[in-house]
Amino acid sequence: MIEINIEASKSTPEIRFSEDTLMISGQSYPENAVSFYAPVFTWLDAYLENLGNNTAIFAFNLIYMNTSSSKCMMDFIDKLQAAYILGKKVIIKWYCDPENESLLECAEEFKEDIDFPFEIILAQGNDE
Repeated sequence: MIEINIEASKSTPEIRFSEDTLMISGQSYPENAVSFYAPVFTWLDAYLENLGNNTAIFAFNLIYMNTSSSKCMMDFIDKLQAAYILGKKVIIKWYCDPENESLLECAEEFKEDIDFPFEIILAQGNDE
């Protein structure tokens, strides 16, 4: 199994892979988003190449994302779209607080541009 595990920092999300699910959660505003996400893209390319007939779930649970991170997410989703066109089974589950209008709008825009399953799951944030 191909693994990737990146701990969250103040400005970068946690990225964890387990049992055919990749979760990206937290905040994403690294100083250099392209550099931060480069190893994730390398991992994604290798993972999708070896996916076989399994279904891969990509779960996003971001509370903040800057413009450069948003561009990287679009590149990530474009890679999933290309894999889907080649017959790979991919799904996005985008968790979003309904009060976080900017991330909800971003998810809706991403969803418009793809053909594979993309589920927006509205859940209240936990402010405890």
